Amino acid sequence: MLGPNKTGFIEKPDPKVGPRDALVKPLAVAPCTSDIHTVFEDAIGPREDMILGHEACGEIVEVGSEVQDFKVGDRVLVPAITPDWSKVESQAGYAVHSGGMLAGWKFSNIKDGVFATRFHVNDADGNLALLPKEIDPAVATMLSDMIPTGLHASELAGVEFGDTVAVIGIGPVGLMAVRGAVLHGAGRLIAVGSNDRPITFEVAKKYGATDLVDYHAGDLADQILKLTDGKGVDKVLIAGGDAAHTFDQAMRILKPGGAIGNVNYLNGHDDVVFNAANWGVGMSHKTLHGGLMPGGRLRMEKLASLVVNGRIDPSLMITQRFEGFEHIADTVELMHKKPADVIKPVVICNDID
Repeated sequence: MLGPNKTGFIEKPDPKVGPRDALVKPLAVAPCTSDIHTVFEDAIGPREDMILGHEACGEIVEVGSEVQDFKVGDRVLVPAITPDWSKVESQAGYAVHSGGMLAGWKFSNIKDGVFATRFHVNDADGNLALLPKEIDPAVATMLSDMIPTGLHASELAGVEFGDTVAVIGIGPVGLMAVRGAVLHGAGRLIAVGSNDRPITFEVAKKYGATDLVDYHAGDLADQILKLTDGKGVDKVLIAGGDAAHTFDQAMRILKPGGAIGNVNYLNGHDDVVFNAANWGVGMSHKTLHGGLMPGGRLRMEKLASLVVNGRIDPSLMITQRFEGFEHIADTVELMHKKPADVIKPVVICNDID
């Protein structure tokens, strides 16, 4: 990100490695819609000459003197969220906010990201995980953010066995929210997307969606209430949409006592709006939870186990593969323009020494 609405390549020196840190070269990287929000929608405020990217796997090229569990040459999973595990917020159970709200999100937020020939990982023992040999590097990029963010929506909402669940927005994160809800025991799963992008509906069905709703076909709340005979749903997982309308529709379709799990990255200048009547005039026991995906080593190891053992197949989301570091710019543009055949493009960085 050279500045607002402008991207390009830039020369920078390699990051300095502290005693607990690691320097990593990417094996594969993937762009995220969050990168687009950052550059083109001013979601986190202006940044200049900041390297983008927070989805990667890589190979360690340097470790700090106090790193115990990793060495040069190890191939590693790299989470998008890399907390400082000694901070008091981490001890309180909110490591993603270690050092301040959202401060566990460091890549392409408060420091340079992973779209570089070398990138820095803080607290390597706490944040990196070994890349299992069974996982292709392109697939491993999905473990950085798409899988943990999508699955976190189910955790936030507390999806239980037999729940009727609606997932609003079925881009890559929403597709993983679908899969996460199924793994958590959802009975009926209603995926809300667009027939303009039929590939997302196809993948949602493969991940376990039982019903598909096109938000272009009418008010999505009306459609879901009709599908459920006016009863609504037990849980809503929000992975897309806007702050001004989506939350009101989610409240409207939610049963009393139900919960919303939001993992959608909203514009920081917007207000979240929902009607008081849809919230039971404040007394419906309908709850709204929003949270940044957990990071760290243990999380990565557990998610990798889901992939290795066939519980999740992230390859279904990968729609374009590029060979060569210079194609990162092409993938960012794909995520910006979002043609109908794109879910997730990946770059294999086989040309980095």
